[in-house]
Amino acid sequence: MLRTENQLYKEDLKYSLSLPLPWEKLNGKTLLITGATGTIGTYLIDLLMLLSQEKNISLKVIAMARNQKRFEERFSQYLNNDKLQFLCHDVNQSFSDIENIRCDYLFHFASNTHPVSYATEPINTILTNVIGLNNLLDFASKTQGSRFIYASSVEIYGENRGDAEKFTENYCGFIDCNTLRAGYPEGKRTGEALCQAYISQKNLDIVIPRLSRIYGATMLESDSKVASQFIKNAVNKKDIILKSDGSQFYSYTYIADAINAILYCMFLGEKGNAYNIAGSDVHLKELAQSLADIAQTQVKFELPEATEKAGFSKTTRGVMDSSKLTKLGFTFHYDLQSGLERTLSILKDLQLFQEA
Repeated sequence: MLRTENQLYKEDLKYSLSLPLPWEKLNGKTLLITGATGTIGTYLIDLLMLLSQEKNISLKVIAMARNQKRFEERFSQYLNNDKLQFLCHDVNQSFSDIENIRCDYLFHFASNTHPVSYATEPINTILTNVIGLNNLLDFASKTQGSRFIYASSVEIYGENRGDAEKFTENYCGFIDCNTLRAGYPEGKRTGEALCQAYISQKNLDIVIPRLSRIYGATMLESDSKVASQFIKNAVNKKDIILKSDGSQFYSYTYIADAINAILYCMFLGEKGNAYNIAGSDVHLKELAQSLADIAQTQVKFELPEATEKAGFSKTTRGVMDSSKLTKLGFTFHYDLQSGLERTLSILKDLQLFQEA
């Protein structure tokens, strides 16, 4: 079964299309999406393809990624659809060969976003968040009138200094830059500063959605984030393995809500502004227990391997205030329980991540 044939996934897409957004602004437009085969890019492309069909919006999506095989596997149903074009390109490489492409909206989702990649590819993690972004911003500066959507992260806040209950967009936490893992949050911070530089010097129109931890059925099998590992175990009815005391307090957002919020930022967000996107706040041990309850298994504790531990976040409290986003008219639709249940149901139905 194709992902887009699953009933719950179709419901999510249909709900997204029901939002009171000015969809007509996409008519006749070209959208470029980096990291197109990732968790976020996959849902957005599915949504845009359905939008063009359901609302008769004439648009073109250029899906940029490094792996053509993964693209063909993820989007097999669209391979003969002229509204979707694959562009095999690494954002860390020069854009000189593709400068003739013109886009109206550019979504920058390409990034290493899980602990194992932080630990095993620390150079690439930094370069994608800085050099890759710079390449794309320079490319965008040649397309007059385009809007650039830079997906940032809760990671830019670092550790809560104990002086705020939740992170607002102007909060500055603490990051120890002298660690292997620091390349990701520091890279995202530099990326945001780079966006502000291009706004000032090149007059680019940029908006910055800051995402909390995202989960959903479009996650990749290689994803080593804690929540993703919990979900994989739950799909296989295995015990949920917690590799800490579980006291960490984080914000999580279901993939459909995350994309819906990004679209609110794209359509309605103010140039140069950042917007927190955080659906549910939960302790890690409570997240583990929720998934164990759904899967009817147990939570067990284990020590992490060295590579895993090197990529783990040291942040113990990372919850975000989304009130600035809600002032745009956005409301979160999925609570944690429904999001987790939908994720597991879709993955099981699609027979993904199931072990022999």
